[in-house]
Amino acid sequence: MKKTIKTVCQGSHSECGVLVTVENGKIISIKGDPDHPMNKGFLCPKGAAYSEFVFHPDRLTHPLKRAGKRGEGLWERISWDEAFNAIATNFLTIKKKYGAEAICVAHGTGPKTNLQSCALLASALGTPNHTSIGFICFIPSIVAGKATHGGDVLQEIGPDYLSSKCILIWAANPLVSHPPRGREILQAVRNGAKLIVVDPRLTKLASQADLWVQIRPGTDDALALGMLNVIINENLFDRQFVSDWCTGFERLKERVQDYPPKRVSDITWVPEDTIIELSRMYALNRPSSLHHRVSLEMHTNAAQTLRALNILVAVTGNLDRKGGNIFPVYPPGFTPKAEYSLIKEWFPLPLEMQRRRIGADQFRLLGGLDAPIPRAHLPSVIKAIITEKPYPIKALFTTSNFVLNSQDSKEVWTALKDKLDFSVAVDFFMTPTAELADIVLPAATWMERDEICEYSYPNFISVRQKVIDPVGECKDDLSISFELLKHLGLAEQLPCHTVEQWNNLRLREMGTTFADFQEKTYIITPMRYEKYEKNGFSTPSGKVELFSSVFEKNGYEPLPYYEENPETPVSAPQLALEYPLVLVTGVRHIAFFHSEGRQIPSLRKLCPEPIMEVHPKTAGQLGIKDGDWVWIETPMDTGKVRQKAKITDKIHPKMITVQHCWWFPEEPGPEHGCWKSNINVIMTNNPPYDPAVGASPLRGCLCKISKCSDAAR
Repeated sequence: MKKTIKTVCQGSHSECGVLVTVENGKIISIKGDPDHPMNKGFLCPKGAAYSEFVFHPDRLTHPLKRAGKRGEGLWERISWDEAFNAIATNFLTIKKKYGAEAICVAHGTGPKTNLQSCALLASALGTPNHTSIGFICFIPSIVAGKATHGGDVLQEIGPDYLSSKCILIWAANPLVSHPPRGREILQAVRNGAKLIVVDPRLTKLASQADLWVQIRPGTDDALALGMLNVIINENLFDRQFVSDWCTGFERLKERVQDYPPKRVSDITWVPEDTIIELSRMYALNRPSSLHHRVSLEMHTNAAQTLRALNILVAVTGNLDRKGGNIFPVYPPGFTPKAEYSLIKEWFPLPLEMQRRRIGADQFRLLGGLDAPIPRAHLPSVIKAIITEKPYPIKALFTTSNFVLNSQDSKEVWTALKDKLDFSVAVDFFMTPTAELADIVLPAATWMERDEICEYSYPNFISVRQKVIDPVGECKDDLSISFELLKHLGLAEQLPCHTVEQWNNLRLREMGTTFADFQEKTYIITPMRYEKYEKNGFSTPSGKVELFSSVFEKNGYEPLPYYEENPETPVSAPQLALEYPLVLVTGVRHIAFFHSEGRQIPSLRKLCPEPIMEVHPKTAGQLGIKDGDWVWIETPMDTGKVRQKAKITDKIHPKMITVQHCWWFPEEPGPEHGCWKSNINVIMTNNPPYDPAVGASPLRGCLCKISKCSDAAR
């Protein structure tokens, strides 16, 4: 029997509505849902190819237990009950001997149920060490937004593109990273909106912009402060909004005098007249929307950079106004991310244990008591596993491919392979990270799960529902956590014990059930603007805090300032003699979501090899031709990696760009070729970090390249 089911894709974090046709348990087709308000029928290659993912012959389909030495690649199939018993026994033993903090729970990229399930498991175990790559992904943005105005409005969910007169895209490439919203930007431009793109690369969006600002990577904070200098000194700010709703304006005005366009030009490589034009175009064409993405979170001044951008939006009067950057609204009775508050109620973590979170004392807005999303600092967790300082970390439960997506991958490998007493990996495939676990659990994909989608939407929630039963013995992440809590003897404190009960609990205050929600597929709420007029802002003062009381309370500079990243041509000129190029890591391809998808034939065909971009002038000086394999080296002593050269004049002659998280699933384990081309192998895991959120510098550091003498992989 053939049937078509409406659900939501999770091939990336865009959360697009899809129509999946199934016949006799097999997926016949996956198409974009034309009625879904996010994508309106569009579907990227990752979503279209997902049946290859679900039914891939190498997919994990039953629990495994290590049968040889860790990393030896010897496994035996076990039952779920055996797996849960082994995990519970080891966790309880380690908790009794070392304390709950000796267990670390780590989630992968979101929005996925693994984020919720890991939060539940960590809280139930009583460990403060719930960690992720969020310190370089989304947490700096949330920290800056919460401290400034109480929300997070500069990532995909906030910009109201279609009502904007001017769209400022800053260090983002949404046509690749969030295609539905990228398509909205193009529609807004066709409707007459001006487009500004701040990016070192001439992306497709940048090529269509009214103004492309080619910035030196890592100097974004200086440019934002230079814009504020022009906007404030030329009285281009929204006087009424600043007077009524902002605190600290006079201090901000004084601060930005340190960043005149001439000085900012020297820092950023952006011409002085371009800085002035950029500032005027954004400030005078209101309403304006501003959008950034993770590039700005991968610097040692990430939090201050993002504070400066949030301040730009506020002082120009573009905050929560139609066509600006808006706070989301939700259906009556639905509280976004309420599950995390519920988890804290069910399993409260004592203050003394919160203070023991790895990194909480140093990165207080990442892991301290005022952190909006408390997480242990991942680089510090890896070092604690190896050194047992400030205390031992002996067990790991992870849904992330850390060997690929963490800096200094070889240090991560050592930590996971040699220093843990016990570890569990939950994944779809046997990744290099899973190869180092003691127990491997098979996870259900989005096609095999029931859940509520709320993360990528400004004014609606959607239903993700099963289109097939889980392949083999796969389980969704929440089911795994619920079952594990039963084996740990911790389930009695839960008001729900199944995914169905969890989903119904989330919808209870709306007066509906998940079954009813499945019939509707999504619930949309009319957008409301200027909501602060009624409730103020969710900050200590109730206003937009240009001078942040949260930063001041935690010992950080309350006003944004520019600080050069380490190991740049400016901060390390002697080092730059040997490593003369500026490196930008993590350039995305639409075929892949971080480390996912390399084993999917149709996606790999779109991008068969890792690509690095180099300017023709630079390539010519080094004897590099298009398609050559090229060695990439940094000052790290962890070796070198190679990627295939793409010669393009769309980047600066003094920089290169590289793709991230490359591995070769077709190659033998346990490494699966993870040392060959993954740029994180040669990125440092050492300080300095951003003082507030612990971010590492992955954009704008130094490197050198040379042609490979042998091109064999």
